[in-house]
Amino acid sequence: MNKVRLGSTGLEINPLVFGTLPLGPLQAGLSPDEGGRLIRYALERGVNLLDTAELYQTYPHILSALSGFTGEVYIASKTHANTAEQARAHVERALKELELERLDIVHLHGARVADPFVERPEVIETLLRMKEEGKIAHVGLSSHFVGAIRKSVQHPEIEVVHPLINRAGMGIIDGTQNEMAEAIAACADAGKGVYAMKALAGGNLISSARESLRYVLGVRGVHGVALGMLSEPEIDGNLALFHDDRADEALWEKLEGRRRKLAIMEAFCKGCGACVPACTNDALRLVDGKAVVDEAECILCGYCGAACPEFMIRVV
Repeated sequence: MNKVRLGSTGLEINPLVFGTLPLGPLQAGLSPDEGGRLIRYALERGVNLLDTAELYQTYPHILSALSGFTGEVYIASKTHANTAEQARAHVERALKELELERLDIVHLHGARVADPFVERPEVIETLLRMKEEGKIAHVGLSSHFVGAIRKSVQHPEIEVVHPLINRAGMGIIDGTQNEMAEAIAACADAGKGVYAMKALAGGNLISSARESLRYVLGVRGVHGVALGMLSEPEIDGNLALFHDDRADEALWEKLEGRRRKLAIMEAFCKGCGACVPACTNDALRLVDGKAVVDEAECILCGYCGAACPEFMIRVV
């Protein structure tokens, strides 16, 4: 499989990045063995960057996949911490649960943080300190804001960015897909590694997946795209598309025929409202004491599920 240099990090990655979010309890709820089997299948076919986060609860799935694997693999995780202490705890937990001494990339997970350099400086400082300690190889920024990605150009300490972009611009908080594409190109020109997220808008663009993936792959400066994958045929289909621009019609008709949605178990919802501020796209509100989703705005990220104290929300 052809590899791409991830900016100036020295890492060479398969442009198909395995996004592990859908494997865990926020979405499909696969067991570590089931999820690990899918990750291992992808690793054995050349995928070599796994994207995870403190929020995703997929460290056990990755650990299962890595058991006995001797090939090249890089791990990128994220911390949504508000404090230095919490950020350190998140990284230490990742290292412990993954049985690693160092993470290849750790992002400040700033989906709703407009200016992380002003709002989370202590978190960035902690990640940089842990890099000096040898626990992190590269510090990154994950964001849904054009402004944050654009501002990272002026911060050489941020070596990798993980921006939200799709051809509909869905989920970008402060601009358009064209503005995000310009910010991405500027980051790449500054030597930063760039791998994109939400190319299918969390599943909303599944019906035009091939067109949508080709759009993001064609954005100047994008080195890779993180995709959640839940079957071997999906992994094979994406590899063929990413590397050879080849798409088996029967397979892709099946893949593009899937539909996903946010399921809220209304009968058990207590109306606490914890999910509302957790939503990155302002798609949730309380109506008559129950959480309700605006499907037109939902990008199916599943972060609301992580915020629900009763575990009553899931992407299905």
